[in-house]
Amino acid sequence: MIIEKWQKLASKYLVREKWATLRVDEVKLPDGIVKDDYYVLEYPNWVNAIALTAEGKIIMVRQYRHAADIVSLEVPGGVMDGDEAPEFAIKRELLEETGYSFETCKLIAELYPNPATSNNRTFTYFLTGGVKTHEQHLDEHEILNVEEYTVGEVKQFIKDNKIAQALHVAALFYGLAEIEKL
Repeated sequence: MIIEKWQKLASKYLVREKWATLRVDEVKLPDGIVKDDYYVLEYPNWVNAIALTAEGKIIMVRQYRHAADIVSLEVPGGVMDGDEAPEFAIKRELLEETGYSFETCKLIAELYPNPATSNNRTFTYFLTGGVKTHEQHLDEHEILNVEEYTVGEVKQFIKDNKIAQALHVAALFYGLAEIEKL
């Protein structure tokens, strides 16, 4: 069976803000049925990193996430600014959040967080040779701790379900595969 794209007949924006946009589309399905209320969230694209220090430890960050009301252990990353290139964005985010600079930077995954309802992508990078070169330079409302863990500790966190952010778990699986190649 061939899967066909839906035809967008109309779009209307309900919310248009810096961090999230909500639109409602009218779409025609391949079987001719018209659905007039398909909601789509438009977010900026994101970057995240599996970042290794020069000593081979994985850099992670711990921060409060208001929507889920949790303190979350995550890989570093953030929102891409405008038409910023993903590789530039991850290097900028790492320097701002952690103060680390890296010798190598390689794209290892490009994922859609939830393609059923949102249109953004997350670019995951693998960086090595991290050295602390700067102090943190966090955004106005950003509060986070930088933590370093061994590969074994991170694998245990995954096994124990201690990392709640799904995209970060996916990034870690890609990153751990890269670490095995070293």
